[in-house]
Amino acid sequence: MKPAAFDYHAPTTIAEALTLLAAHGDEARILAGGQSLVPTMAFRLARPSVLVDINRIGGLAELRAAGGVLRIGALTRHAAFERPVAPGPVGALLARVVRHIAHAPIRQRGTFCGSLAHADPASEWCATVLALDGTLVLAGPGGERRVAAASWFQGVFTTAIAPGEMLVAVELPLLDAGWRCGFAEFARRAGDFALAMAVVALRMEGGRVAEARIALGGIGGQPQLAPEAAALLLGSDPLAAAGAAGDSAAAACDAQDDIHAPADYRRDLVRVMLRRAIEDAIAA
Repeated sequence: MKPAAFDYHAPTTIAEALTLLAAHGDEARILAGGQSLVPTMAFRLARPSVLVDINRIGGLAELRAAGGVLRIGALTRHAAFERPVAPGPVGALLARVVRHIAHAPIRQRGTFCGSLAHADPASEWCATVLALDGTLVLAGPGGERRVAAASWFQGVFTTAIAPGEMLVAVELPLLDAGWRCGFAEFARRAGDFALAMAVVALRMEGGRVAEARIALGGIGGQPQLAPEAAALLLGSDPLAAAGAAGDSAAAACDAQDDIHAPADYRRDLVRVMLRRAIEDAIAA
């Protein structure tokens, strides 16, 4: 199929883009990588009357580590992370996660921030940003607004973005060498959407877990934190406590049935993926 007719605009500044969003309201959609938007338009599942192409806006492709933060601009492509973009556990984690995202042509065009804006429940970046306690930076009519990842996801393909705003960057804390980060997911084929995934960030002291964050993805309407499972790791050898943490996460998670897998199967996958993510973190 072909998309419905639309008007096309290519602003060269954020201010111009915001003006277009204000003028066209819900009829306007932002185009960055287009790897989710364009297929939905082709099938007419999405029918925006206006496309605002931000690819000509300077500065949005920034990828910069400074002041203890990795800032990822709205036009940074997935492929940028195929090698570590920063020293330490966060750069290494992103390089491992990106290998699970779709296929090479999509990674060359799709964007990190686009995944966060689209908020697909099976997005690897969404679960990763949640586990790392990232911050989403928005530009809008009232100026800059910052939203914690824990408040960003509000349901299937639904976020905290307000009318007239655009996502301009994501900031991730650059964890020090005391942290260990791990990732695991299960998909039927390489490049398929995951049926379940787990991302962990563990701060270690003397071989024991001093802080822990766990995020799960692909199992329900949005990525989910698993605080009870994370609490079971505190003060423990993470490998010894991985089984109990997996059981806790599986029992507490909001897993859902769909055409790809029943909820009970996804809970079993959560149990295994969390254990593997912990093993990945310790081995890293």
